[in-house]
Amino acid sequence: MCGILGTLNFNNRVDTDRIALMRDTMPYRGPDSNGIWISNNLYCGLAHLRLSILDPTPAGHQPRVEENGRFVISYNGEVYNYIEIRAELQKEGYTFETGTDTEVILSAYIEWGEDCLNRFNGMFAIAIYDNENETLFLARDRLGIKPVYYYQGEHELIFASETKAILRGLSALPGLNVELIDDYMSFGYIPGEKTLHKGINRLMPGHYAFVKGREMKITQWWDLTFNNDEDKGFDYYLNESKRLLESAIDLRLRSDVPLGIFLSGGIDSSAVVGLLADKVKEPLKTFSIAYDFGKNFDETQYARMVADKFGTDHHELKITPQQFADFIPEYIHLMDEPVTEAAAVSLFFVSRLAKEKVTVALSGEGSDEIFAGYDLYQYMNVLEKYRSVVGQKGTDLFAGMANKVLGKSHKVSKYLNMATQPIEKRYKGMSTYPDAQKEALYRPDFKVELEKVKTETSHGAFSAKLFDKTKDNDQLSKMLYFDTKTWLVDDLLIKADRMSMATSVELRVPFLDYRLVEFAASIPSKHKINKGEGKYPLKKMMEGVLPNDIIYRKKMGFPTPLKLMFQNELREYATNLLLAEDTRVHKFFKKERIAQLIEEHNADKYDHHKTLWQLVVLEEWLRKNS
Repeated sequence: MCGILGTLNFNNRVDTDRIALMRDTMPYRGPDSNGIWISNNLYCGLAHLRLSILDPTPAGHQPRVEENGRFVISYNGEVYNYIEIRAELQKEGYTFETGTDTEVILSAYIEWGEDCLNRFNGMFAIAIYDNENETLFLARDRLGIKPVYYYQGEHELIFASETKAILRGLSALPGLNVELIDDYMSFGYIPGEKTLHKGINRLMPGHYAFVKGREMKITQWWDLTFNNDEDKGFDYYLNESKRLLESAIDLRLRSDVPLGIFLSGGIDSSAVVGLLADKVKEPLKTFSIAYDFGKNFDETQYARMVADKFGTDHHELKITPQQFADFIPEYIHLMDEPVTEAAAVSLFFVSRLAKEKVTVALSGEGSDEIFAGYDLYQYMNVLEKYRSVVGQKGTDLFAGMANKVLGKSHKVSKYLNMATQPIEKRYKGMSTYPDAQKEALYRPDFKVELEKVKTETSHGAFSAKLFDKTKDNDQLSKMLYFDTKTWLVDDLLIKADRMSMATSVELRVPFLDYRLVEFAASIPSKHKINKGEGKYPLKKMMEGVLPNDIIYRKKMGFPTPLKLMFQNELREYATNLLLAEDTRVHKFFKKERIAQLIEEHNADKYDHHKTLWQLVVLEEWLRKNS
């Protein structure tokens, strides 16, 4: 796990000092070594920050140039099946000097070109420059576990693991894609290719790009397909899912540095512990975190139950609401993008705890998205049944009720609004904000501006494209595909990458092994949700391995006491931040409406903590980035 950066200049020669300044904005991504390489023609520069995982000797230094000097690589991530690929390449006559996967990736590209990506099992962001053809190759893994951002200006292309590195290289901050503020208010993050900064884009998951001169050609090399009409029987899907999950865990044990597990006490991380415990000689190191704010925000008793059962070397930490409050500015800095994922703060602290003992950690991210673990999926199915029964009059009734409870209950209003629309329009993923909530906040002139600048990048158009790809699939498959392309990559995986790398810890996610993801997409939906139980294949496979109190308890998922904190520790901070004369969000939102939200929340009249947190994150981001 590392940090990568590079520039491809169209007119001017590379400025080595400038590349170093950009690289050094994210030192935590690679504390073990760093390097810079400049092409023969002086128009391309690659930089690298190394967190040593495989072959931690100096031989693993990057950027790495192959022996003939034609190709050079700067790479972030892990290709877990590098041993098997290396053996295949050795049969073709390749020799290897190091024990790294970096050398294998570079040789694989030389042998197979971009088709090498189909052979890789892992998480990766790859940059390879061809000195002979003067062409840059950029690639991102299938699910988007590792990030790649790029900026195409008049005179150069810049790419990096984080946007702050790109911004450091620009002479001025880019303007804002103001229409994406509407996306942010709808999702709590910004899905898709564009970011809030004009000109800075994401290379999308499962895509690669060739850049030669000013021309950049992007190609999608992988997508997820739900071919689940054929039913081979539940036992087949159960056994094959378990085999693939165990194989995924086995591959992710490949490391030359200490390894541990983030253990929340939920079924996902507990399953990783349960399936891994017998495969290691020494006790597993496990790490848990909770808020010192009562049992509703503390899962450590369940984590302890699992740790005791499997005899792990267990470590716990409780953080206070004040620590959360104090960390907010640093959270904004590390996340790069405005993302209202409060659980990211918990992940930072548990990563920092883990760093005292390990450099690599496994976690349970992705299980809910491949096995349908969220309750929302079942709510959506119920809504669809009601819609088919009550017809248009019923949906009109739901709309009227939604308007009446606006402000009183975020959750109730959200679901009533959802009940008025078909799945393609009502479903926006796991982190959904009611349209009426944001509309009540928008200034009239901002609404006019939004109407003027609506483009194909708006969330409505982006969502429509995703649903169009699954138009022949059942409702659950449509939602799972949507979440894989939005919530998973642009919220959960951004959180995972930023907060773990901020503490120089590599986070591995076995549930997102592409073989398991593809297989799960072939499981008929009726086997994923059975008798009111989501993630049914995972729960059944863990019976007899984990206690039933772990398997069948209600999901908590790093809960944060934001409602209470906005009434206490964050009360003065939020008021001063959101109601000051120079508050940036006033350009888009009504100051009087923000004041009303704060007043109602403090009086415990209504719960507005999600909207307040959304406004706080955006305001802090705007202050640092605009």
